[in-house]
Amino acid sequence: MIEAATASSNASSSERAMIADRLLDAAGISVDRLPMLPVVFDRMARLMADAMRQKSPSPSYISVSYVENNRIGDVLDEFESNALVAVLYSPEWDARVLVGFDRDFIFTLVDVLFGADGTEPPIDDERPFSNIETRIARTMFEVAAKALAESFAPIAETTLKIERIESRMDFAVVGRRNNPAVVARLLQQAIGRGGEVFIVMPHSTLNPLRQRLSQVLSGEMSSRDKQWTQHFHNEIQRTEVKLEAILEEREMSLGDLANLRVGQVIELQATARSPVTLACNDQPVFTCQLGQLNGSYTLQIEELIHEEEKDLFDDLRNR
Repeated sequence: MIEAATASSNASSSERAMIADRLLDAAGISVDRLPMLPVVFDRMARLMADAMRQKSPSPSYISVSYVENNRIGDVLDEFESNALVAVLYSPEWDARVLVGFDRDFIFTLVDVLFGADGTEPPIDDERPFSNIETRIARTMFEVAAKALAESFAPIAETTLKIERIESRMDFAVVGRRNNPAVVARLLQQAIGRGGEVFIVMPHSTLNPLRQRLSQVLSGEMSSRDKQWTQHFHNEIQRTEVKLEAILEEREMSLGDLANLRVGQVIELQATARSPVTLACNDQPVFTCQLGQLNGSYTLQIEELIHEEEKDLFDDLRNR
């Protein structure tokens, strides 16, 4: 009797779960109830920006504009003949999503990669995209696909492969045009210009992930990006700075300075044993002892001048 009651209880729990899932499916996906979705797209934006910075001398910035629900057809109609769209397929999800670049994004991308500094006027032409522009866009679509897959990694492991690239929105099919989808818009800023990236994910693609997307993974998202942190640290370490060794400083009146002549000798109170101040950017950093080696003057560092700078150098060494 107890076993039968337990089986009946398990069956009723399973039925309740199925009914709840059906009700949620009928209600559709609410972006407000999926707090991890904006986090995913924000991470995607950062990964794309990092990839662009490594490919061009000019800095590029990508940020999330907004995430909303919309009809697939409405989004495609907005960008008709004004964008390139990649259809991405995920074998793990057995589903397709769209990633699109508008015309301004592609033109800005080409200028940045070829070293433009923004002094030339932007292209204002409704011509078809050239083969070079399409090939560069394809390279960036591969970056976007990888960034989107990595951004979903804390939610569900997936891979995204480019099936095809379309310039006509009629052929960018990932479902019926009146089907609902989550649409994310990312804004690009570089060399004083901008562009837009849009991602279209049908509700049918996100439904299996809805439960995971509704749970805030604080541990995953609050941790720093180790790869970016290391890259940032390495770039700081390579920064070139100018050092000045100051043996003595003295004050003079403007009149005395005006009376100086070529060949005149200025006597200093400093001696060979006087401490030398090593400064960077007009800020004293170390006190040093003046010496000589192989016919050249040398400096032997004796102590750090400010305690807060000691903490900074210790932190850099520990990293």
